[in-house]
Amino acid sequence: MIARVCILTSVHPVFDTRIFHKQAKSLALAGYEVTLIAQHHRDEVVEGIRILALPRPRNRLWRMLGTCRVWRLAYKQHADVYHFHDPELLPVAVLLRLCTRRKIIYDIHENVKGQILTKSWLPRILRRPLSLGYQLAERLSFPFVDWIIIAEDSYIKNYPGKWNISAVRNYPLIPITSVSRNPADTRPTLVYVGAISEGRGVLELIECMRLLKPRHHDVQLTLVGGLQLHDLSQRLTRMLDEYGLADNVHLLGRVNHERVYGIMASCSIGMVILRDEPNYRESLPTKLFEYMAVALPIVSSNFPLWKEVVEGNHCGITADPRNPGEIAKAVEYLVEHTDEAKTMGENGRRAVLEKYSWENESKKLLAIYKDLLEGEGPRQ
Repeated sequence: MIARVCILTSVHPVFDTRIFHKQAKSLALAGYEVTLIAQHHRDEVVEGIRILALPRPRNRLWRMLGTCRVWRLAYKQHADVYHFHDPELLPVAVLLRLCTRRKIIYDIHENVKGQILTKSWLPRILRRPLSLGYQLAERLSFPFVDWIIIAEDSYIKNYPGKWNISAVRNYPLIPITSVSRNPADTRPTLVYVGAISEGRGVLELIECMRLLKPRHHDVQLTLVGGLQLHDLSQRLTRMLDEYGLADNVHLLGRVNHERVYGIMASCSIGMVILRDEPNYRESLPTKLFEYMAVALPIVSSNFPLWKEVVEGNHCGITADPRNPGEIAKAVEYLVEHTDEAKTMGENGRRAVLEKYSWENESKKLLAIYKDLLEGEGPRQ
């Protein structure tokens, strides 16, 4: 009998790379019947995965209030495993466990308790109480969860106790390593892919560009991703006008999964300059490995964990994320030493093929499902 899996997210886009392109596809290819409940414009089947559409909410509050709809859709699926991806859906997970007695997986993408402490849209006075409240909600929910999946090894210290917990890392898909480097022109082009925010270093990248332009007037920066705050767009526009960078910095907005790798491959240097915040310091961003997979040399923040990957694999340079001058110096080195930069890119691609691929991580995901459906595996 084919096992039925219901994957749930009210926060992430329907074609989220980790949820859809990695986990859902891997499960479907392994023979599971997969349903994904997520924000979408219609119900449909894509690559063998049945999508049940949630309406797009007007704001965060409306999204959270819509969890009753998520519960109703999920309950009707009579799935063997319910796989949750959002903290706000923990009450739904508990209720489904109580009502269906089916297996529950909670997939944690971020160091949530640390992330709450740096949310710019939350009043500062509320951040610590909300972080503590979230930790309490987790502790109350976990007795109803069969397995916890974490995206980073560093999160495991947040979950002491006798839980089934495994790290399934967000490494890139091997097929993207077949994307050939094809720089669009001879101009040095930096690329950043991901949500665009102050915490993710966009202001430091603009300052870096200001410092680079006098000596490298043709340098370009391509930003791929959505702006997290509306007023940030206005601030960036003012900065670009003030620094004379309007022709050097390009904001492409969100692009689909397939196109983004082509954009990266057309650039010269992958940028990962995230600020020194709890959720970033001990997490390895997916974009780092994606840059490596398409043979881009890296300039990244100099956090110890990141240095271990970037400098340990000789695939880039690390810099202080608070220091635009140091960031610019690292970029300039790669621009002026093209042969070394090319070698760094090739080192990064090789490291992904050997150590940092989703194909290896997918085996862990499938093993978790096998243990859950055939009997409890050992606690880890």
